[in-house]
Amino acid sequence: MENTKKIRPLEKEINEKKAAFESSASEDKKQKYAEGIAAVVETNIVGNALQVGETAINFTLPNALGKKITLYDELENGPVILMWYRGGWCPYCNMQLHYMQEMLPEFKKLGASLIAITPETPDNSISTKEKNDLEFEVLSDLDNKVGYEYKVVFKLTEDVKEIYENGFELSKFNGNDKGELPLAATYIIGQNKVIQYAFLDADYRNRAEPQDLLEHLK
Repeated sequence: MENTKKIRPLEKEINEKKAAFESSASEDKKQKYAEGIAAVVETNIVGNALQVGETAINFTLPNALGKKITLYDELENGPVILMWYRGGWCPYCNMQLHYMQEMLPEFKKLGASLIAITPETPDNSISTKEKNDLEFEVLSDLDNKVGYEYKVVFKLTEDVKEIYENGFELSKFNGNDKGELPLAATYIIGQNKVIQYAFLDADYRNRAEPQDLLEHLK
């Protein structure tokens, strides 16, 4: 137990969040979310997405301030940790961003940079406060174009889409009504452009542990 606390802080916080949801959400909502995750599992997206040993696909996307960032340019400076961020409305994503920011100095010591990709429009990608607090790039991938190339995009079930639309208007965040989101995937890409590490999970609540990424980079 002591070990879990010491090296897996993000997982611990996520488990607390899951437990809070289980104790407070209606049975109907819990069932719809569970069916949503099951539908993602059925697509075999985890098996079809880009995997370790495959070449990372190059892309150029705008950051929150409109500057264009190109993956292969970033790789010239060192390995890149590439993570998908569903949106500012997603509490699990925000937890992960917080922990990744905390670990960023350690990543940088090992020569690695961090890039987060979101399907949100640049205006929605992160609040002004977060733009100032985050010291890594958050890039806007409208219509999940890059997400589709990495094969990490899935369609929400109609029930979950409706919950998201009624709850916080997902379509406004993403600038479309497609009801599509990326997995919370995380890759480490080497300077040779080959994927060295991949975290892929059909359950959007599960995330790559920053400590594991650090160990892998070492």
